[in-house]
Amino acid sequence: MQKLAVSILLLTVAGCAVYYGHRLDERYGSADPSRYERPSPAQIDLDYWRDVKPVLDNRCVVCHGCYDAPCQANLASYQGVTRGGHKDKVYDAARLLATGPTRMFFDAQSNAGWRRKDFHPTLNERAATPEADREGSVMYRLLRLKRAHPLPAVAVLPDNRYDFSLDREQQCPAIEEMVRFEQKYPEWGMPFGLPGLSDREYSTLTRWIEAGAPYRDPEPSSGAHQQRIAEWERFLNGDGLKARLMSRYVYEHWFIGSLYFDDLPGQEYFQLVRSKTPPGRPVEVIATPRPFDPPGVERVYYRLRRLLESPLAKTHMPYALNAPRMARLKAWFLDVPYEVTELPSYAAETASNPFVTFLQLPVVARYRFMLEEAQFTLMGFIKGPVCRGQVALSVITDHFWVVFAAPDVAGTDSDAEFLAKELKNLRLPAEHESTTGLFKWLFYARYESNYLKAKSRYLSERLGAANPPKLDLLWDGDRGNPNAALTVFRHFDSATVVQGLIGDRPQTVMLIGYPLLERIHYLLVAGFDVFGNAGHQLATRLYFDFMRAEGEMNFLSLLPRAARQPVRDHWYRGASKAHIRQFQDTDAYYSQETGVEFKTQDPLAELYAMLKTYTAPVTAQRYAIASSGLGGAPLGSLVELSGLRGRPISHLPETAFLTVRNMGGSDYHFTLLRNSAHSNVAELLGDTERRLPDEDTLSVLNGFVGAYPNAFFLVNAADLQGFVGGVQRLASEADYRELLARFGIRRTDERFWAHSDALTNAYRRWAPKEAGLFDYNRFENR
Repeated sequence: MQKLAVSILLLTVAGCAVYYGHRLDERYGSADPSRYERPSPAQIDLDYWRDVKPVLDNRCVVCHGCYDAPCQANLASYQGVTRGGHKDKVYDAARLLATGPTRMFFDAQSNAGWRRKDFHPTLNERAATPEADREGSVMYRLLRLKRAHPLPAVAVLPDNRYDFSLDREQQCPAIEEMVRFEQKYPEWGMPFGLPGLSDREYSTLTRWIEAGAPYRDPEPSSGAHQQRIAEWERFLNGDGLKARLMSRYVYEHWFIGSLYFDDLPGQEYFQLVRSKTPPGRPVEVIATPRPFDPPGVERVYYRLRRLLESPLAKTHMPYALNAPRMARLKAWFLDVPYEVTELPSYAAETASNPFVTFLQLPVVARYRFMLEEAQFTLMGFIKGPVCRGQVALSVITDHFWVVFAAPDVAGTDSDAEFLAKELKNLRLPAEHESTTGLFKWLFYARYESNYLKAKSRYLSERLGAANPPKLDLLWDGDRGNPNAALTVFRHFDSATVVQGLIGDRPQTVMLIGYPLLERIHYLLVAGFDVFGNAGHQLATRLYFDFMRAEGEMNFLSLLPRAARQPVRDHWYRGASKAHIRQFQDTDAYYSQETGVEFKTQDPLAELYAMLKTYTAPVTAQRYAIASSGLGGAPLGSLVELSGLRGRPISHLPETAFLTVRNMGGSDYHFTLLRNSAHSNVAELLGDTERRLPDEDTLSVLNGFVGAYPNAFFLVNAADLQGFVGGVQRLASEADYRELLARFGIRRTDERFWAHSDALTNAYRRWAPKEAGLFDYNRFENR
């Protein structure tokens, strides 16, 4: 009976949708998906770029950008607005088969193409009249619904009426379903669970929609920009085999970047794409799930295509192009004496393995290339194109450091010979493309075990008693590059990579050399498909478990031999027996003594201090509290706040932005990061059971770190000590709500949007190239 009732309900809903679709057709004519592909000039005093886009960005894109936008409604570009929404989620850990990708500007080139992929319009595609454009627009109807049903006058929205969980069941009505949606969910107008638009903002979007959503193409790039584009496209499309192999390598690492010319004014960003057409002709993008998938043409061309989407903090990865960088690429890859005899294939089993594909390229050139912008390289798997990184990020700690092996240590000819012998054991899950068997990861555990045994023998030969590992094994940034030392902060399913070693005692440390850095990139960036099946995601997640452990074991080799196992066991408290012996037994991984001299009974703390001293010459101070300019007692209060530890911290959100306002009305912005402690991060399930709240720490950083703020705090400088005391006394949810009542700006606060705008503007001033729009999909309701 229950199944029959469900079937009847589904048929009824479908029938209603068909009925309302016929009514719309009768009143306004049939839908034409191509309507907005030939936008007419504005007949009103509104310009999309000047008037409309700022409202969409600051009120809509902050929840509707990238793959995790509700209903896949990506509003970060005009093309995204006209594409519409979809009922399927991109993030589906239970997917048995890979699904078709739905990447903006790649997987369909017209709205008709998106309709064939089951996207429904959010703007009216029927008759071009004000009434039709209002009543036939999902966007307008949702804005109007919010206008008619504003937020209830409560501090915390009731859970039984508002669901903000990431995996909530989404309602994604097409226009034919809007009547039923409005009746069933009257409080779910847009912006969902946030204050409504101001009168001016509502009027702007309403008038724009009524006028048929007029749009004009952006102003063309300047002549200087076009000249730089031409220079780089010439460089990346050389005809020699060395040039073509170099360009393929560069593309497979840069395809996720927001490329820009740092010697030119303006905020124009470009994306490196594969095209069927050579420079000088319009780009015809080759849309494949991965950058190394077969292109389907005899020769690909690497082209710079202008990015039209608003930069989002969660995906924006700026990368500067300039003459010195081109000169270094030329010196590393083209001027050195080596020979490329043939170009590698695009077959999945070889293209997924960079050590096979780029065997002919010098190892030291590849490593230098990745190391030069190591923050960008690591940020690829933490930000990259996937927005939500839970697959990879559930296996890293909340606060860890990353240092690198020096290129003259990790890029020698003997390293190249060793890697060439280990090609089979360096295979990666992407060789199975996007649909992988659930137990395939066991094969990769065996490959990793074989590789580590060989690596252990190799390290013992290279770093034996006569040449034990010392600090000079580490890259010093060539005494000028701040990428030599990085800190990673995890915020559940997102994370941030910053330059410098932040904090005095991280939860773990990774020491990464070329093979590990390359494998991380091809596992989690170039080879990962967010649209892949559960097996692909599981194999990727478990393989990265190996990568993390390997980097940690590299670091432990710098400790005295007797101190390594206790540290490793502390980092993996309660972890089940590993499949690979080298990850359990530090002697099995590397049995030689360190060359670092220690003087205390706490060698780990001593090594942390040594690392900070070693990297100090290239460490910027931008995140230091003192760099904010705030002084006196308020600065002392923030220092005290940053020293808090233990269970009170566990009641704070993972990421909060704290604004301190002095008596003169000037604002100082800081980020509060709760570093959640776990007994280990090597288990697939049971994250909550492994929490150790008594070991939680708090990082207080100048400026903005993190794309997904969970909370806002606004504190007068004179009250800052009271805020610190309130955090110290946190012992329950009730205590935290009291702290919010005094100092917080909740999602229901009438000041929310004004404060959001102030933070966005401050971020752009503080980091003009890095800044992007924050995402409020994880903003708390407490």
